[in-house]
Amino acid sequence: MNFPTFSSEFLPKPSIIRLNEGNLAAPAPKIISTKDVSKNIAHSVTTCINTTTDRSCSSNTSSSSSSSTERLASMWREVQGSNNWENLVDPLDSLLREEIIRYGEFVAACYDAFDLDPNSKRYLNCKYGKKRMLREVGLEDSGYQVTKYIYATPDINVFHIGGNNIGSSSCGRWIGYIAVSNDEETKRLGRRDVLVTFRGTVTSPEWIANLMSSLTPARLDPHNPRPQVKVEAGFLSLYTSNEGEKFGLESCREQLLSEVGKVLNKYKGEEMSITLAGHSMGSALAILLAYDIAELGLNRNRLSNNHTVVPVTVFSFGGPRVGNSGFKERCEELGVKVLRITNVNDPITKLPGVFLNEHFRVLGGWYEVPWSCSCYAHVGVEILLDFFKMHNPSCVHDLGTYLSLLKCPKRLQVHKEELGIDFFSRAKEFVISGAQNFNALQLKNAALNMVNLVQSQRT
Repeated sequence: MNFPTFSSEFLPKPSIIRLNEGNLAAPAPKIISTKDVSKNIAHSVTTCINTTTDRSCSSNTSSSSSSSTERLASMWREVQGSNNWENLVDPLDSLLREEIIRYGEFVAACYDAFDLDPNSKRYLNCKYGKKRMLREVGLEDSGYQVTKYIYATPDINVFHIGGNNIGSSSCGRWIGYIAVSNDEETKRLGRRDVLVTFRGTVTSPEWIANLMSSLTPARLDPHNPRPQVKVEAGFLSLYTSNEGEKFGLESCREQLLSEVGKVLNKYKGEEMSITLAGHSMGSALAILLAYDIAELGLNRNRLSNNHTVVPVTVFSFGGPRVGNSGFKERCEELGVKVLRITNVNDPITKLPGVFLNEHFRVLGGWYEVPWSCSCYAHVGVEILLDFFKMHNPSCVHDLGTYLSLLKCPKRLQVHKEELGIDFFSRAKEFVISGAQNFNALQLKNAALNMVNLVQSQRT
């Protein structure tokens, strides 16, 4: 069965960005792997593209960035998706590309700052304090100041990934941060930017906990529950669960809404934007927060000029589906803008809803199937990358690979087309043709992920 990666409902059509194989030492094979893409993401976030090429590309990016500063200040609303990125993704606009990379690097900082040392007192938390975190990860010149760290509490304990020193009796773990542009950066951007970033999963149990469940009504607005708006139960639980009276840590949602509201009030009257960025599971949390802010109207009536709504934009890297078609439609009604940067070979972007998704909701374009409300649907506009490194299959989901490829425009070819992928056939091809190039552990991880992929559809 072929699995399309794009719905005709989305405008504009996605761009498929492929490696220009003529500039590579060896062409990338057209096969797919499902190796344990979530294992130690934090340690592989910058290792998949040749570093020599990256250095030459980064200099080109810096030069291009300085020449586009004035352009960004004048057209930031278009870059944030006010027109659904019309004429910016095909071909991929240089200014939009720079902004995607910039926000992607803020997400990568979550991985760089996340402590995975089981012997550390900060185990599974941020290594650094808020004032020096961006400096420690190499973003001291970013023009942003961190205002708050965000912690998430799952309804089951999936964070014990090794070691005896958990670092704290609390089960809430660091998931991301909120930052605000300073005055100088605000002038360059053309508005005050409120940035929220989320890391993705770093363990297989986290994915099991968040993808082995079903759709449930979001009910985030107490005045209008909207039962037709449904989201994946695991993501919703991670977003709304707290530690209860014993520890008193507020839910991820309460922390986020409180801080975002505080920052919006502090800069009320200025031109502002709310930008949410995340990778993998983090992109799901970003989309949930974007919907929540818009549904509650926290971004309304914040400006003194004719723009009475602060734009809410999500930059999603390798993100899964979050909700059903009702959720997608409500996000569009509320003006939530989502730009999804995905790898066509990444299995995570096909989850959940490999079979029941936006492509099977309508038969022949005329009749809705009875179970359409139970079909998962991606939200927003999609930019498809196409890359695969045979010697390192984890690259199909690696944030570092996404960013490294985007930093090298000379190595990109943009094609406007719709794509159908026979996912299971390509996975089978990988196992058969690639067996001689991989050790037993790598093949075992790929097989286990295929099993998890199939099992996730039984709910």
